Amino acid sequence: MTENLYIAASASLVIGALFGLYILAVMVRLLLQWVRADFYNPISQFVVKITNPAVVPLRRIIPSIGKVDTASILVLLILQVIELLLGHIIAGHPFTGTSLAVSAIADLMRLFFNVFVFSILIQVVFSWIGPGTYNPLTALLQYLTAPVLRPFRRMIAPIAGIDLSPLFALIALQLIQILLVAPVADLGHALAQA
Repeated sequence: MTENLYIAASASLVIGALFGLYILAVMVRLLLQWVRADFYNPISQFVVKITNPAVVPLRRIIPSIGKVDTASILVLLILQVIELLLGHIIAGHPFTGTSLAVSAIADLMRLFFNVFVFSILIQVVFSWIGPGTYNPLTALLQYLTAPVLRPFRRMIAPIAGIDLSPLFALIALQLIQILLVAPVADLGHALAQA
């Protein structure tokens, strides 16, 4: 009996890690397209190459809508639903199609905001360690975080040379997650129990 629990936990870990990393790569691809990042950057090229097998075939069928790469969004939804489905089957948790879809949307919303949270945190740490130095990661982080930090930088001037806008951006991102993502996640859980 306990042996089955260990196998289930191991399977959940592997599935979560593999799906999670690939979903993160597709999300980063989508966000880099959205902010029009430098796609000659080696990190951008890596992300595009590893996500092309999933995105390019769908792009032939589903066109983009303006700046929104609908093929990438569909890949994200499909992968997240499959990950949740496998996790529920392994754990033996109840689910419905609607609960999986709503939970997948909540998880992707959470990932969307977390990408910005961690990008800002990494950018802040890099600014302390090696301010003004260039590397491919810092360049991409600047592209990625600029749309989030820009409104806060307009409202909050640096104090004694210290930019506090990342702090307020992080607080706002966490607040949005509490007010927007948590209710959607709760709805997904409630639908699974119904």
